[in-house]
Amino acid sequence: MLTDPRLMLLSPGDSVYVLRDQIAAQEAVMVDGVAVSFPQPLGLGHKIARLAVPEGQKVIKYGAPIGRASRAIAPGDHVHLHNLVSDYTPTYALNTGEA
Repeated sequence: MLTDPRLMLLSPGDSVYVLRDQIAAQEAVMVDGVAVSFPQPLGLGHKIARLAVPEGQKVIKYGAPIGRASRAIAPGDHVHLHNLVSDYTPTYALNTGEA
C-alpha cells in the first residue's frame, strides 16, 4: 500500500492529503510509500503533506491555495497552524478564538 486509504487526495495538484478518519498517536501511516507517525492523534479533516512545501510557498488543497508554509514542510508532515499561515483568516484570530 503506497498511501493509507484514510488519506484522501481532493485534487491531483494538491500538496496535501485530507484525513477521512482518525489516526491514533504513534500509529504508523503510509504516505506515498513512506511510513510516518505523529505524537498526537489526528482527526477527520486534518491535512498531511503529500509534497515538500518550501517556506513561503503556497499550500494547495481542493486545487486552490489555502495558505502558505510558515516554515519548510516535508512530505508526511502534519499541516496545521504550526507550519501554515492562512490566506483567509488572520492567524491571531485562529490562535485566540477571536473573530
